[in-house]
Amino acid sequence: MDYKAQIAANIANITDIPAEEVFKLTEIPPQLDMGDYAFPCFILAKTMHKAPQAIAANLAGNEAVLKGMENAVEAVAVGPYLNFKIKKDVLAREIISEILSSGDEYGKSNMGEGKNVIVEFSSPNIAKPFHVGHAFTTLLGNSLSKIYSRLGYNVIRMNHLGDYGTQFGKLITAYRLWGDEEALNRDPINELLRIYVKFHDEAVAKPELEDDARENFRKLEEGSAEEVALWQRFRDLSLDVFNQLYDRMGIGFDNYNGESYYAKMADEVVDMLKEKNLLVESEGAQVVPLDEYNMPPCIILKSDGTTIYATRDIAAILYRYRNYQFDKNVYVVGIPQALHFRQVFSVLKKAGFDWADNCVHVGFGLVKFKDNTAFSTRKGNIVKLDDLLNETVAKTREVIVENNKTRGGEMTEEEIDFIAEKVGLGAVTYTYLKAGRERDILFDWDEMLDFEGDTAPYLIYTYARSRSILRKAEEQGYKPSGPDSVSVLTSDEEYALIRSMGDLPDAVRRAAAEYEPFIIAKQVSLIARNFNRFYNNSKIINSDDDQLRAARLTLCECLCDAMKSGLGLLGIDVVERM
Repeated sequence: MDYKAQIAANIANITDIPAEEVFKLTEIPPQLDMGDYAFPCFILAKTMHKAPQAIAANLAGNEAVLKGMENAVEAVAVGPYLNFKIKKDVLAREIISEILSSGDEYGKSNMGEGKNVIVEFSSPNIAKPFHVGHAFTTLLGNSLSKIYSRLGYNVIRMNHLGDYGTQFGKLITAYRLWGDEEALNRDPINELLRIYVKFHDEAVAKPELEDDARENFRKLEEGSAEEVALWQRFRDLSLDVFNQLYDRMGIGFDNYNGESYYAKMADEVVDMLKEKNLLVESEGAQVVPLDEYNMPPCIILKSDGTTIYATRDIAAILYRYRNYQFDKNVYVVGIPQALHFRQVFSVLKKAGFDWADNCVHVGFGLVKFKDNTAFSTRKGNIVKLDDLLNETVAKTREVIVENNKTRGGEMTEEEIDFIAEKVGLGAVTYTYLKAGRERDILFDWDEMLDFEGDTAPYLIYTYARSRSILRKAEEQGYKPSGPDSVSVLTSDEEYALIRSMGDLPDAVRRAAAEYEPFIIAKQVSLIARNFNRFYNNSKIINSDDDQLRAARLTLCECLCDAMKSGLGLLGIDVVERM
């Protein structure tokens, strides 16, 4: 039973608060002995004209609060809160049964059935290196896509490539002047970066290069065969490199339509806005005023008649709604673009498209290193993601090699390489996702590879430890018992582990609602800490009680499913041993 949902429904039936609002307000108490759920009664004080404490006491005595849960739940007033305590054996049996039946898809739901969610993420610039800043949108968007899929939504993963703009005129000019064909075929991104940087260096003394670049971009826009062929080649070579990185990280997309795809639809946007009398002239440009939204006007056409990002993004949204009728259209793009998206969504809203309210900008912070390294594509001073991944995997391998030596060298070199790759990539992913997305990321290898801290290595090791226990038990002829024997799991450590695993599905739902994978990361971390306390304070295989041993092995089995499920939603793979 979904006790939280039932509690919300019951409270809604005897108050004037919608069940959805009650559900959002219902909390998990900070200590297990306070109960499993707590509803704050402050919100009822105005309508009931009583103190929250009195309201909590009255509700606790109302039988309707426990309708459908009478034999399993107790309602208790704790100050201004109405707390609900579920019988431990009942809750444990239900949680363990659900985990075992769901396996590593624990937390799955059909709440999004029949609904389309578009998630736009990654969106690197063609002909430029994939740097650590792009990793934030890529990993965050990948996790959100997995979360929505787990909840039953049909997810369309969009990679809105930066493949349009005056920079391509610069690249075409630079390639013709300084391009090295052999280098382009061997290492396309670095060669394109080299000539792009050289263009800006040379243009300082030769400003006429900028004129040549503008002319090349004009030809590209007009469809000149030679310029289009060069642009297409730069795009294809770049995408090949990007896909190698995506494959390494286990990330896929359903659509790669970039800016160039929507640029040809810009006239449709302009005509639509003119037809609705929304365009006005401002200093030669065509804009949509947004005074009623307390925002500056959104430029649609520049004074020279060309379009900008906003025009193309409006075109993209119109295209997406026509083709997908999305329930949500989610943009995983950095915080500095917040005003841009508010303007774009507001233009559509002003144009009468109410579904514009279903467009969401999911912003995120900056990526920094301990020395506050800054990077700029024009200067060529960037931190490439593949370099970061390689360095992290190499450092992870060093740790695993040392650990392997202490165990007598039981792992092969091939197995060490496999584990180092999974754990290293997981360490990077978790560093991006373990805190609120609007916080800046500070890379510290000592911290992110700590096997005892709040890190991916610690979480993956917890999974591997539990798998090791189950393997050793099987070798000795012991098996998990399933959910029927959980009544013997009475210790505080056992119940804390069960309860934290039971809260994972709710964490998945909240992560989707708030666009915050860190909610899942936080819950998985809590599960891991609770398991390790249970492990350190309990005899599992060596228990003298056969029933208790089997029940504790069941906990280990559930731990593996819960950890694999939660980490998988973050985009992190587990390994069977470390």
